[in-house]
Amino acid sequence: MLPDIENLLHLQEADKEIRRLQDEIAELPKRVAAIELKLAGTKAQLEKAQAAIKADEAARRKHETTISDLRGKISKYRDQSLDVKTNEQYKALLGEIQFAEKEIGATEDKILELMLDADTRSAEVKAAQAELKAETAEIEKEKEEARQRTAADEKELAEWRGKRDQLRSGIDADLLRRYERVSNFRGSGLSEVRDHKCLACQVMLRPQTYNEVRSGRQIVYCDSCQRVLYMNPAEEVVEQKPVVHRPRRHHPKIDAPQAWYYRENYGDAGEVYISLTNAGTQSSRRVYEIHTGRMVGDILIREGDFRQAFPEDITGAVRLNGDWPEEELEAWGTEAPMVVLDTLLADLEAARYEMSARAAKTQAPAAVPSGQAAG
Repeated sequence: MLPDIENLLHLQEADKEIRRLQDEIAELPKRVAAIELKLAGTKAQLEKAQAAIKADEAARRKHETTISDLRGKISKYRDQSLDVKTNEQYKALLGEIQFAEKEIGATEDKILELMLDADTRSAEVKAAQAELKAETAEIEKEKEEARQRTAADEKELAEWRGKRDQLRSGIDADLLRRYERVSNFRGSGLSEVRDHKCLACQVMLRPQTYNEVRSGRQIVYCDSCQRVLYMNPAEEVVEQKPVVHRPRRHHPKIDAPQAWYYRENYGDAGEVYISLTNAGTQSSRRVYEIHTGRMVGDILIREGDFRQAFPEDITGAVRLNGDWPEEELEAWGTEAPMVVLDTLLADLEAARYEMSARAAKTQAPAAVPSGQAAG
């Protein structure tokens, strides 16, 4: 493995730890704020219970004042009854006295209700005070733990930043800039290669790209996600063993009315699948970008069988298994379904395996390292 790759691996580990510590430091105040919010709710309950007690006390005092006023009226009415000269006047004063006594009874009932409620209110206040005391102690404990955790994280963060700066100084400047640009955009700037695949974006690599990564003699980037690629030889050997048992690939019929091809380089589009279909005296061509399935250009129609009409697309291309009716191709519109892309990719890998296996038989053992052929 190249020294720059090893340094990048260590740098990526440092970057990961730095992000983790930064996230943890940022999360601690939020945690304390959530606890304080709960404490604020308990305080509000206590204040509500205390306010209810004060309101009951004020109502009780008001009722006692009312009773005092009513008793004063009764005393006044009784004094007046001694001076009345007619029965009607006496009856009127007696009615006022009875009404006042009835009002006193009703008001005393209200006072009794308030006195009964006062016990419940006092219990609520005591419970809220106890809960507030417990929560306050817990919050202080949590705050202290948060302060200690933050201090430890900040110390560890400073150490990792020091390691990161040291690692950066040992990496080529252009490579470092590219790694950091991709890492800032995608969250990581490196990706392991295993079984012909970039594990970060899950895109299959071109054979040439795979071999360059495997050789470990130069920096190689993923064409899809732009991450720096590297290979762990031990992991690759483990992944290659099952390839020995790959079933025999079914080959498409030569005279089939439809054919699919893979081209590694197709203008600016790069890797593409090409669909050629015969329909009567004409043939059509559709080109799809291999990773996204998007159609490249328009449908091209020419006279004659596709083998004669589109020789430039067939020459040097890899024939694949694929057969979808013309009306289904029309229904796709400008983008091939993912299930179609998966089917073609699986057959492409089988074809690559066949080609690498044939090459292994015709070359000297030293020319093809162990595990070179992959599906």
